[in-house]
Amino acid sequence: MVASAKTNAVLLSEYMKNRVAPVDVKRILFDGVGGRDVYNITAPFSLGGESVIAGRVEERDSEDSEIYFFREEKEPGESFGKWVPKEGAMKFRLQDPFFTFVDGEFVVGGVQTYIKNDRTLGWRTIYYRGYSLPDLKPFFIGPDGMKDLRIVQLADKKIGVLTRPQGKKGGRGKIGYVCVDSLEDLCVGVIADAPIIPGQFAEGEWGGSNEAYLLKDGTVGVLGHIASFENPLSLSSARHYYAMTFQMNPCTRVCSDIKLLAVRSDFLPSEAKRPALKDVVFSGGLVRHDNGMATLYAGIGDADAQCLTVKDPFAGL
Repeated sequence: MVASAKTNAVLLSEYMKNRVAPVDVKRILFDGVGGRDVYNITAPFSLGGESVIAGRVEERDSEDSEIYFFREEKEPGESFGKWVPKEGAMKFRLQDPFFTFVDGEFVVGGVQTYIKNDRTLGWRTIYYRGYSLPDLKPFFIGPDGMKDLRIVQLADKKIGVLTRPQGKKGGRGKIGYVCVDSLEDLCVGVIADAPIIPGQFAEGEWGGSNEAYLLKDGTVGVLGHIASFENPLSLSSARHYYAMTFQMNPCTRVCSDIKLLAVRSDFLPSEAKRPALKDVVFSGGLVRHDNGMATLYAGIGDADAQCLTVKDPFAGL
């Protein structure tokens, strides 16, 4: 029997009771985007010997976004510089970038929005692959209506797939999991049929995975978000998004309990895209350090990008 999921409010109460203040809280500074906002960033990753961040770029009053790839520029003596668009890198008309590596090949994706036949907004996840940014080619389009579709290469070289169905199967958004033999075996049907991980989100609340990590013991560490409305009966009410983590055995699908990793008050004050989004932390990625700490990169309020250092939720693994 699966235990009832803890509500966002209960998770927040538990987090604040045991909270250890994060350190090294910083805004990520971007330039070269015409004054547009950059948010929902990835953690930095190394590609071609250079550190790169992918970020969602858009006007404050629009959700017509592009994914840019940025490199860091630092003045002599600076430990933390500004990020500028990387020369020669493609831009994608997508939202919310993410990345991973499979057998040394770079895999990156984002969310494509489109207008459905009934004139409402639809979305789906698109994946690209290649060994350098100029060589990226699309290779997979996920199911219509699915964001937060993530993959991770497992210890046996198979591909773990974290899904996020909505509607009849997933409500406002739940996490599913399935395993395939290779990237070539990704298909809409397999993803749509992925079993839901039970007991994770309370009724009317939702969440998704943002990044997945193969840990030393063969399990998968998941960085994600969990969210709720201030008023569950009003889709225009304030939203509460928190960074969360859990650990999963990819063979048995048994998961640890969700725990919050960071909340909005842990970050620096900044403007939100609109008032209902002022309490939004959208996890981007973790850079794990050898000292048991990790730096979390996140989008803030759908208008800003920040990072902070916390205890590594997967320390020792």
